[in-house]
Amino acid sequence: MERIILTKYIIITGGVVSSIGKGITSASIGRLLRSYGLRVSAIKIDPYLNWDSGTLNPYQHGEVFVTYDGMETDLDLGHYERFLDVELPGISNITTGKVYSSVINKERRGDYLGACVQIIPHITDEIKRMIRNAATLKNFDVVLVELGGTVGDIESQPFLEALRQLRNEEGSQNVMFVHVTYVPYLEAAKEFKTKPTQHSTKELRSTGIAPDMIVCRSPSPIDEGLQAKIANFCDVDENAVVNTPDAKSIYEVPLVLDKNNVGEFIVNRIHLDVKPDSAKLDEWRGVVKSLEIQEPVVNIGIVGKYVELEDAYISIRESLQHGAAKVGVKMNITYISADVEHLDTKVLDELDGILIPGGFGERGFEGKLEAVEYAIENEVPIFGICLGMQSMVTQFARRNGLEDANSTEFGNDFKHPVIDLMEEQKKIKNMGGTMRLGSYDCKLVPGTKTYEAYKELGGIFKDTNLIEERHRHRYEFNNDYREILQEKGLVLSGVSPDDFLVEIVELPNHPWFIGCQFHPEFKSRPNRPHPLFTSFVDAAYNYSKK
Repeated sequence: MERIILTKYIIITGGVVSSIGKGITSASIGRLLRSYGLRVSAIKIDPYLNWDSGTLNPYQHGEVFVTYDGMETDLDLGHYERFLDVELPGISNITTGKVYSSVINKERRGDYLGACVQIIPHITDEIKRMIRNAATLKNFDVVLVELGGTVGDIESQPFLEALRQLRNEEGSQNVMFVHVTYVPYLEAAKEFKTKPTQHSTKELRSTGIAPDMIVCRSPSPIDEGLQAKIANFCDVDENAVVNTPDAKSIYEVPLVLDKNNVGEFIVNRIHLDVKPDSAKLDEWRGVVKSLEIQEPVVNIGIVGKYVELEDAYISIRESLQHGAAKVGVKMNITYISADVEHLDTKVLDELDGILIPGGFGERGFEGKLEAVEYAIENEVPIFGICLGMQSMVTQFARRNGLEDANSTEFGNDFKHPVIDLMEEQKKIKNMGGTMRLGSYDCKLVPGTKTYEAYKELGGIFKDTNLIEERHRHRYEFNNDYREILQEKGLVLSGVSPDDFLVEIVELPNHPWFIGCQFHPEFKSRPNRPHPLFTSFVDAAYNYSKK
């Protein structure tokens, strides 16, 4: 008989400024509770009106994370998956767009029986329904709910009201609130200031929500006197004021929370039937220690078009760190803009490996092709992901007689469209949610470098030589050029199970030249690095020793 669980909710809100680490705080709390053996899931609420993150500009919002079931979501779901070592469904990302769309559809169907549809109760009820729907999906013990933005934002008000109602309906013993704030240090005064935290907490309390715990972010540690002051002015227990100063690595945060007895406080506050045990984080401590390696150093260059904002490639950055820890080296990443007239070869000369990430649009494409050419000519390990793989195929074709090789994403008059739109995509006009999204099977070819990487470095085969990876793209390798490019030496080391779509390419006579149409960075974990990233970093390390 299936165990019936009364799900507990931990709501994480933020104040003072955005981007202070609510996502990492949420993920770290989840890591603590997971170490106790609890079934933990997470939800991210984004108050923007977009239906999902798919059409958001990476410069403004960072990376678009893709779930296994094909939802384009906020990058915080990537943090949750990496810290919790779980796979979250698309319903774990709730947006204002989804909420209002659902309510309007119900109104059009007549579900409200002619009632005047209002923010309260209809919108707030829909928010609660979505939260509970995600919570009951797999009978979770605890669900973390992070509310994006900051308290006081107009767009957050319906969500705060819904969360207040959720506490009342589920019972205060089953719902707790964690408020994340920023405690700035004023250099001129040589002291920390708690007033922003006081005002932020007051703003939260004005919505009817009193925080149970306050997590104070700060550039450096604050003393116990300041913590006592915050507890007094914000009306929380002193042991519920937790300081998380800037850390060398985000993966240290669960250990900081553990040191501050956060796990014990949460267990007692919402009556969880477990015994907190710091020793259960020993595996995580090992992960953190492996990430602290200082030498030898491997230098990887990410050649992309959104390099001004590192968060645009956050999963790739973290996956490289995971692979480096596994290999036993320190990862040094250089971000190189592909959107230049010509790449600086002096910068490329300093690299041990080149990674070309995914992206959309023609801007920067020729710069990526230059990076591929450099890697081939100088036998530098190179890893291409999505558009990165397409760049590798295009440049390989150009240097092997197909001088006009290109992608039809950038025009329709090329003589050799080695990358082309899938037939079913040619009829689609909308941008949002119209790509090949989510997990698909891929059949690996035995004897290839890709196959050996998965086999030797912890890749999990679904069935003999089948793997499962996440996609986010419209364009594909053009099958009309399969035979031609294979004759020139390109190896198709991974294809769809029906042998129709090319998923992975490689060059056998190159130290490490692998491109994949999927996004392996979405499945890498600090305790389980993705095999392709580990193999790539290892090849780069071997190159650095030459």
